[in-house]
Amino acid sequence: MYKKIVVNVCEHETRVALLEDGTISEFFIERGNISDIAGNIYKGKVQRVLPGMQAAFIDIGINQAAFIYVDDLNMGVFNELNPFNSGEVQIDDTENLYQEPTHFSKKNHDIKIGDLITEGQELLVQVAKPPIGTKGARVTSYAALPGRFLVLMPNSDHIGVSRRIENETERNRLKEMIISLRKENYGYIVRTAAEGIHEETLENEMSFLINLWRNIQEKNKKAAAPSLLHKELTVCLRAARDLLMHEADKMIIDSRPDYESVLSFLDTFMPSLKSAVELYEDYEPIFDAYNLEGDISRAIKRKIWLKSGGYIVIEHTEALVAIDVNTGRYVGKHNLEETILKTNLEAVKEIAYQVRLRDIGGIIIIDFIDMEKKQNQEKVFNAFREALAKDKSKTNILPISEMGLIQMTRKRIRSPLIQALCEPCFYCEGDGKLLSKQTICYNIYREIQRESLDMAGTKVALHVHPEIAELLHVEENHLIISLEKMIGRQIVIYPERKYHFQEFEIVEI
Repeated sequence: MYKKIVVNVCEHETRVALLEDGTISEFFIERGNISDIAGNIYKGKVQRVLPGMQAAFIDIGINQAAFIYVDDLNMGVFNELNPFNSGEVQIDDTENLYQEPTHFSKKNHDIKIGDLITEGQELLVQVAKPPIGTKGARVTSYAALPGRFLVLMPNSDHIGVSRRIENETERNRLKEMIISLRKENYGYIVRTAAEGIHEETLENEMSFLINLWRNIQEKNKKAAAPSLLHKELTVCLRAARDLLMHEADKMIIDSRPDYESVLSFLDTFMPSLKSAVELYEDYEPIFDAYNLEGDISRAIKRKIWLKSGGYIVIEHTEALVAIDVNTGRYVGKHNLEETILKTNLEAVKEIAYQVRLRDIGGIIIIDFIDMEKKQNQEKVFNAFREALAKDKSKTNILPISEMGLIQMTRKRIRSPLIQALCEPCFYCEGDGKLLSKQTICYNIYREIQRESLDMAGTKVALHVHPEIAELLHVEENHLIISLEKMIGRQIVIYPERKYHFQEFEIVEI
């Protein structure tokens, strides 16, 4: 399978799409806000301890307080109740290194959180999960610093080897190499990319990660709480580190500064991959050139039509996501059971695709069309399990129940795509979704950029809803300034009260 990374960069927004044989399979967006803080390390201050929840709120300097569970507290920092245990731990080599605390200590069930931390105490923490909806960021005091071949775990001395390295001889070689090279009592995860690597390369990366950790510790001594001590890589560099280095064949970027930044990054970690990075310089917007805008728009719709005429409906609730399968316009050719089976099998592929693209996590309930034959139920279940095999996030699927439902869980990594691109609709009191004001502004930016190629006038009139006009005049004014420089024309904004919130019109003057 040929995999390609397409990166679109404009002011204050970067979009990354992973294409598999030309079809978008994963999508990431970064706008420099608090949703992009996973992996960041902060010096925080304990705001409130909740003994009944065995958790505490931590002020890390963002609008919403973070929270930490007692199991995420490194007891070795506070007392001697947490002796290190040596040994090899087998793990998955996941790109999402901050989903769960990367430590292997025993659960702290018998210890009260109030005995470990108190209000006002300063604490070095790393963001394990960014804020999702109304939930604050989840943090841990077990830090993990990822490199190309290793992940440094300074609060543990365990050695983990990726399960994707299957050769037992190679696993033992890497483990023994780490044991012989390490000078401090730190733990390491050996990533899949380390397979066959030379000792000198691992030694250099170990030194780099240790120096990085020492710098963080020095900052921690001098900084006042709350403050940011270490910022994770940008989404563009993370794509290079986690996707290009591990699975993609090519990376195409439409921004020269980011292109050069990626080349510099690869020059340090993997010079041989520099030839796989390409600068996109055509006039047509890069996401238009690869026909991605339609797929992204489709990924936030409630109803998705299947080629046969059937459709699926995806509904987000507080506790779970419900997916319903319907035959729609499809009437089949022979009998009802065959029609239902064909619709369900087609829906299986689309559901697996949409779950991955939308990054849906937590509990997922899928209501397939009822099938009378047990063998048909097994066909659908096996096809669904096979379709989910490409998903890097951990999934757990139960067989089809007597009510025709499949229950599954998928590891929640970050906010689903619909939360990143949309906000509750005030027209329908939250029953539906609207594009966020910021997303509309960036859509306008791209549309003017697109239409400017065929414009001959000296000015551009932009008619928008008054709230969007205000945003473009104040907070997002940099977009208008940037566009005027880019297209060489003045942009005049006209607020229109009669316009729908998402409606806008571009007129050449």
